[in-house]
Order: sequence, then structure tokens, then C-alpha cells
Amino acid sequence: MDSVIRRSIPFSPPDITEAEIQEVTDALQSGWITTGPKTKELERLVATRCKTERAVCLNSNTACSELTLRLLGVGPGDEVIVPAYTYTATASVIAHVGATIVMVDCEKNSFNWDYQQLEDAITSKTKVIIPVDLFGIPADYDRIFKIIQQKKNLFHPSQNHPAGQPVDPSCLGERIQASIGRVIVMADSAHSFGAFYQGKPIGSVADFTNFSFHAVKNLTTAEGGAVVWRKIDGIDSNELYRQYMLFSLHGQSKEALAKVESGSWEYDVSAPLFKCNMTDVHAAIGLAQIRRFDQILQRKKQLIERYDKAFRSLPVTLLCHYTDQYLSSGHLYVVRLNDRTREQTNRIIMRLSSLGVAANVHYKPLPLLTAYRNLGFDINSFPNAFCQYENEISLPLYSRMTDEEADYVISCFIEAIGSV
Repeated sequence: MDSVIRRSIPFSPPDITEAEIQEVTDALQSGWITTGPKTKELERLVATRCKTERAVCLNSNTACSELTLRLLGVGPGDEVIVPAYTYTATASVIAHVGATIVMVDCEKNSFNWDYQQLEDAITSKTKVIIPVDLFGIPADYDRIFKIIQQKKNLFHPSQNHPAGQPVDPSCLGERIQASIGRVIVMADSAHSFGAFYQGKPIGSVADFTNFSFHAVKNLTTAEGGAVVWRKIDGIDSNELYRQYMLFSLHGQSKEALAKVESGSWEYDVSAPLFKCNMTDVHAAIGLAQIRRFDQILQRKKQLIERYDKAFRSLPVTLLCHYTDQYLSSGHLYVVRLNDRTREQTNRIIMRLSSLGVAANVHYKPLPLLTAYRNLGFDINSFPNAFCQYENEISLPLYSRMTDEEADYVISCFIEAIGSV
């Protein structure tokens, strides 16, 4: 490494071009910077890409997940199943709505949850399961749907709304639950916008799918997210869309854009709800991104293949991003360092840092975090998740990365694992 010119390689900077700058400028100059025409256009393009009837853009994946649970009527007395190996947002929304978090360990030597444990965890109280498309790689949805069909006899719709109160949101949730007639699959696809499973775009596979457009994602709106859903028998997607609008804008019956029309100020508030809409300034970034999104995904694929080729002979375990069953979005490049401890892996991260390469860890299993320990979760009950975490490292991967920068990361990584 002494003869190599030292570089500075960030972990995952956003891919911002003149196109994004011009879209944002257009929004700022338009006189309309909150939720408006650009947000609606981004929703249309997201739905088109996902092959769904509608999409709702909000201010985060977390908001999409929580509002979906609320619209489904999930609350106290209900159980929602999540993997132990994920980011806190997957599980925190369950606590927000007052339901019970049920956690499932990984399969041995895999980041996927243990499907037998998933099956065993489903009870008559289970209303939703939340598979996670970790690193951009879709979960095994065929196995998931097979499991919930086998447990269909245990399912009954929630009836959580208090008697005598308005039933609009919760009644819709009960109708959705009754129509689907089984545990609902609500995918945490924060990492996988643009991925495919069995030839279908992620967004058209699970019952509901929530995406993240955070700054580090393949498609960004700085902060933001979107929710899409498959067609549900007996449920009007436009009605469901309107309920998301109510929930995300204080329960107000008329959006701000409609209120500015001449003589259209009148509105009502149906319930004291939430505020988590996306703005047109944020949507403007996403509009420029989605129009060149295929190029972004293709560049990520090229870089993953470059890394894979360089690391194949090293004492590391690589993930497979592209198979006959699925195509990853290529969000993160994760490796496991065979036979290394967390302490040794952390020293490798520090060595990379000294060489100018920013590495990361995705993720600490939830039971290692104070919030979930305080809820009674013990990492000793999730040994496979801990084993996956103990030697995991995430290397820089972003669409603006050049071949020369990728080769520098490769050289530094090889040097680091050889020196620690």
C-alpha cells in the first residue's frame, strides 16, 4: 500500500447531478414547496415502476410502516413478527401502535430469518409479519406466503376500534383484514426499491411494501419514503389512498393544494391524526432520480460484480445479489470475515479508516440495543443473529464510485484483513 496514492472514499454519498438541482430549483421557483404536483408525479412514477394502482409518498419509510399498521387496525392485543436482524425502524413502529413485537432469529449462517421459527411464532394474535429485504436482496416470499397459508385457520380480523367512535380508518382496516383473510405481509423494503422477485418488481409481491428514500438509498429524496400495495378484493385503492392522506395530514379532509383553489378553503378534520407528508422540494430530488434510476442500478451491479470477483478467493463469505429467483437492488455490499470476532472485525474497520476508506456495520441485532433489552429481549435467545453480526462489515458502495475508487477499496480491504 505504500506505493498507492491515498484516497478518501466515503461510505455512501448521494448521487446528485444537475438534473436534481434543476428539479429542486423548479420547485422553489414555482411558489409551491410543500406537498403538491411534484409529490403526486413521484407517486405516479413509483406506482408505475412497482406495477401497483397507487403509491403514497411520505416523509420516511418509518411513517409508511406505522401508518400502514394503523390503517390496518393493528394495535393492543395484536402481535407482529419481525426478524431480530434488522434496523430498529422495522420493530419500533409496532411499539408505536401498541402491538406486541415478536422476534425471530436468523437461520444458521444466514441473514434471512429462520422460516421454521417464523411458522412456529404465528398465533391467533398474529396480524402482520414484516419480512426485510436486507441489503437490497428480496426475502423468500414464496416460503413466507406458503407458511401463512398453512396457518390461515388461526387468523381472525382485529376489532380494536372503541364502540361509538368514528370507524372510518379502523373499519377499513377490518375490511382489509377480512378480505385478505390471513396474516398480512407488510414488507420492509427500505433497501430494495428497484429489486425483483420471481420476475416481479418489489412492491407488487407483498400485500403492502414500504420503501425508504433516505439520503443513503439508491433513490433518494433526502428524507422520504413510499408505500404501495397489491390490489385487495373489495377494497378501492383510491379509498385506501385517501385514508393515507388523512392519516398523514392531521386528518384534514382537504389537502393544501386543493384549499388554494378559488373558494375552496372549507375543510374538516375527521380525527386527531398525524403529520408526515412529503414535500415537493423533496419529491423534486426523487423525480430526477427515478428518471435515471435504471442507470443507478446498473452501476451498482457493475461495482458489486467487481468486488465479488476480487474477493472470491479471500477468507470471507459473500452474499449473492443476482440469481434466477431474484435481482437485488444492490443497496449494500456486505461481507462476513470468516472466523473473525467482532473485536477483530472492528480493528479491520479502523485500519480501513486509516487508509481513507469508510466502512460500516449493518446491523446490530435488535436484542443488543438498549430499547429492546428493556422490552425483555435477550441476545442469547438469538444466537444465529449474533453470529452473523459478530464478523459483518459493509464496504463503500455508491453509484458515483469510479472503477479506480473501487479498486482502491479492494486493495485496502485485502491489506486490512491481511494485517489484522
